[in-house]
Amino acid sequence: MTVRVPVRGALLVWARERSRVAPEDLFIRFPALMEWEEETKQPTLKQLEKFAQATHTPVGYLFLPEPPEEHLPLPDFRTIGDLDIGQASPDLLDTVYQCQQRQDWYRDYARLQRQEPVRFVGTLSTDVDVVEAARRMLEVLEFTPSQRGSSWSEAFRRLIDQADANGVLVMVNGIVGSNTHRKLDPREFRGFALVDDLAPLVFVNGADTKAAQIFTLAHELAHVWLGQSAVSDADLEFPSANAVERWCNQVAAEFLLPSEALTRLNVSLQSLTDPLQDLAREFKVSTLVVLRRIFDGGFLTQSQFRIAYAEERDRVLALMEERSSGSGGGNFYNTQPLRVSRRFARALIEGTLEGQTLHRDAYQMLGFKKHSTFDELASHLGVL
Repeated sequence: MTVRVPVRGALLVWARERSRVAPEDLFIRFPALMEWEEETKQPTLKQLEKFAQATHTPVGYLFLPEPPEEHLPLPDFRTIGDLDIGQASPDLLDTVYQCQQRQDWYRDYARLQRQEPVRFVGTLSTDVDVVEAARRMLEVLEFTPSQRGSSWSEAFRRLIDQADANGVLVMVNGIVGSNTHRKLDPREFRGFALVDDLAPLVFVNGADTKAAQIFTLAHELAHVWLGQSAVSDADLEFPSANAVERWCNQVAAEFLLPSEALTRLNVSLQSLTDPLQDLAREFKVSTLVVLRRIFDGGFLTQSQFRIAYAEERDRVLALMEERSSGSGGGNFYNTQPLRVSRRFARALIEGTLEGQTLHRDAYQMLGFKKHSTFDELASHLGVL
């Protein structure tokens, strides 16, 4: 006899909408879903578990009397223009929770190792001049244009390595954990910062362009210097209504492309592409960052900037689509330390080998299941 589970239709509707999975895909996969939602039929427990998995919903939520209110556990500064983005997706929520778990572990590890607090966390405020704030960040991170290498990838790796060497856990991932079926959407968020004096953590959405990731990393590092956790979209087109976000955007832009570099510009709307491309290559930033800096420098009116920005954004998005269609997964042992932070991975492996953490828990935080993968990653990082 088939045992069916009494579940409220409103919970199923909530889970479906919350998941952001295309409704037609769910109705094809679960032909009786409409009947379940209308409560004219009930799912079996196995069907309900599969539905929970498909919608990235904790199965226990589906037995609640009402849909739960979910809130990001850190300030949410994401906007489109002047409007709040609203409810975070399960992908964003799960990514934040994963990073919090890793940060909690590393904080305890740092205390056991008697590590000193990271010296620059919270040393700036929004009252500090943007140029001075960028100068102080450059002083620590040693990321002048001449130190950025010959490509955006080199520059990004250099900035990650410098942040890591100075105590920041930098995690870059374009998917949720190791699940290649759950790609993060840069239109929802580009990054976030979890500020802590022992374990400051920044996450960068790796599904974005490399140049955009560099700006996001600089923006989130500004949050660390400010001592303010937040999830943000690092939007350059519209000035944020939030003073913290505006300041972090301005500091990141100055950090990457100093205002004094704009003094040699001769901007013409008829030949705007050349200076955009030249400065982007020289400073290893996105053309959208350059365009914003040109506008901030007074070279464009607001109307001219909006038109030019929309055109350049569409060009960049088209390039992203083209490149993503032919991209591969890369080497796991090169990719995984980037996803979970090289500093975190080394510490976790060392702590596990010393008996401070169960192997099972280490595998879960690192995103794999086999002991052979653990040993290979340890060897790759020089721990074994």
